Amino acid sequence: MSASPQTIGWARVAATLGLLLLFSGCAHYQANAKLERHDPASGYRLETLAPDENSGSLLVVLTFSGGGTRAATMAYGVLDQLAKTEIIWEGRRKRLLDEVDIISAVSGGSYTAAYYALYRERLFTDFERDFLKRDVQGEIARKILAPANLVRSSSPQFGRIDLVAEYLDENIFRGATFGDLQRRGRPFLLINASDMSLGTRFEFTQDQFDLMCSDLTPYLLAHAVAASSAVPIAFSPLTLRNYAGECDYREPDWVPQALNDRAESARRFYKASELRSYLDRARRPYIHLLDGGISDNTGLRGLLDRILAERNPQRLTRALGAPALRKVVLIMVSAETRPDLSLDRVEAVPTVFQVIRNVKDIPINRYSFETTELFKSQIENRVRREGGQETEFYLVEVTLEAITDENERERYMSIPTSFALPAETVDELQRLARRLLTDSPNYRRLLLNLGTGKDADVPTGQAIP
Repeated sequence: MSASPQTIGWARVAATLGLLLLFSGCAHYQANAKLERHDPASGYRLETLAPDENSGSLLVVLTFSGGGTRAATMAYGVLDQLAKTEIIWEGRRKRLLDEVDIISAVSGGSYTAAYYALYRERLFTDFERDFLKRDVQGEIARKILAPANLVRSSSPQFGRIDLVAEYLDENIFRGATFGDLQRRGRPFLLINASDMSLGTRFEFTQDQFDLMCSDLTPYLLAHAVAASSAVPIAFSPLTLRNYAGECDYREPDWVPQALNDRAESARRFYKASELRSYLDRARRPYIHLLDGGISDNTGLRGLLDRILAERNPQRLTRALGAPALRKVVLIMVSAETRPDLSLDRVEAVPTVFQVIRNVKDIPINRYSFETTELFKSQIENRVRREGGQETEFYLVEVTLEAITDENERERYMSIPTSFALPAETVDELQRLARRLLTDSPNYRRLLLNLGTGKDADVPTGQAIP
């Protein structure tokens, strides 16, 4: 007796549903690898990266803020200008870009930073096509909403952020790991996310992964960038396994010292408490990460933590990657937003979406301001005191607040922080970033004191078309 067409149809539906349920049960996030033995002389750390052409007397650090494609484009514009700027240092002519030692980035800024750290010169030929002038937001949305992926993301061990990481790996970073970055040498890349439980900064470095007895070397770069931009509600957190206690890890000397003397420095005490929490695997077998902007939208916090933790001058200069400092250059690129005051012009009760957006942005903006001011108050004095009085410090701020024309400033600040911008807006933001950099008095002072070969400059005050 042959089955009826209706029976066959229902059998196919049942088989399909069975396969989808099977796929759902099999879906799992990419687990970070276990570290067999703690070795502070190996892994992705600033100290283990070959300096290549970087001199030990000139330290150049870049920080890229969050802010979607807007932030990524401003970071790109700054890198492009540094590539066009020649300097003469220690008798050698080179590009200022070639002296960059560290790039610390958050969320949108981490895309540009990671792309440059991995591909170097290809940034200037391929990044617009691969990211800046691409509807990344739309492509990710379509991937997440694909029926098979809706089923996969229903698994409790697989979330939307894992689909974002897959997309980035397939389309932008193409299987690259932190081991690949280590082989490329400097600049050292600090990608920053946020620990969801602690509300503190989490960095993708071997120093951080040591706490969990995990090996960062084989970890996919795309997953770190995804974690750094895992906006709450829109995306799920990214999960890491904690293997603490299985690799003979020894914590730095300053941690027990800070825990034993809270009165001396409350900041060091709380940082030490935060680090030690990862050693308690019984309480924290898994670590969940969200957008780095929640804990530090400037990219400055990682540098500040290193400065505040190290009291020994030699250790500080080693931690910053330049044992014989003569000049320290910090270029901060910030695509900050302003508070939305439009709600204050109407009597109507704000919608749930408006409340969520403002509650998310207010602490980020306020904390970013406090972090920047604290960094300014600490960095120059500490560098000069511990690097030597002859050490010169240059703080260069590339920020939308520096735009003097109020209408122009408001126009750029109103650009959405999404991951899809019109090509002409991307071009405008690149020109803006180059102009803000070259208009900076501290940047001009730096070029004058370095002795420049030639500088592809944007004339001071030139209007942007």
